[in-house]
Amino acid sequence: MENLYKTDYTQWLGQQRELLANGQFDQLDIPNLLEAMDSEMGDTTNELRSHLRVLLLHLLKYDYQKRILKDSWVEDKVIHTWMPSIYNSRMEIKEHMKRNLSLEPKTDEILSEAYLTAKRNAIKELNKFIRIENKRLNKNSIPDECLWTFEKITDDDWLPEG
Repeated sequence: MENLYKTDYTQWLGQQRELLANGQFDQLDIPNLLEAMDSEMGDTTNELRSHLRVLLLHLLKYDYQKRILKDSWVEDKVIHTWMPSIYNSRMEIKEHMKRNLSLEPKTDEILSEAYLTAKRNAIKELNKFIRIENKRLNKNSIPDECLWTFEKITDDDWLPEG
């Protein structure tokens, strides 16, 4: 059974389900079942973190464009491409939270972790579009900590003020 766990996870999982359904507890692959459960629990956190990174990335870019850059080219040609990502990420986060209520107490911590990567990526991506050298971003251009709450960034009607 150990070999099947490593070579065909889906088939192994199906086998484990059958064993459980038939009450054959003595034949279960307990060590690998525990590992699979630990992995699955970690995946729900990672999935939320991933959706938050995408959402924060586009909110940070939107915010910086509206408050600082005010570049008409970005406003006309680029900013509209960020909106579907913002809306889709919010939808994915809300659906994920409905399926994983145990993540609720961890949202602030996960948001903080996601923010650091989103900040770094926002700086890199915005600098691709910034044509004026003195407007290029550095690590001090965006705050080190997220100024927005989880509730705020997942609110369908909210966008950073310009």
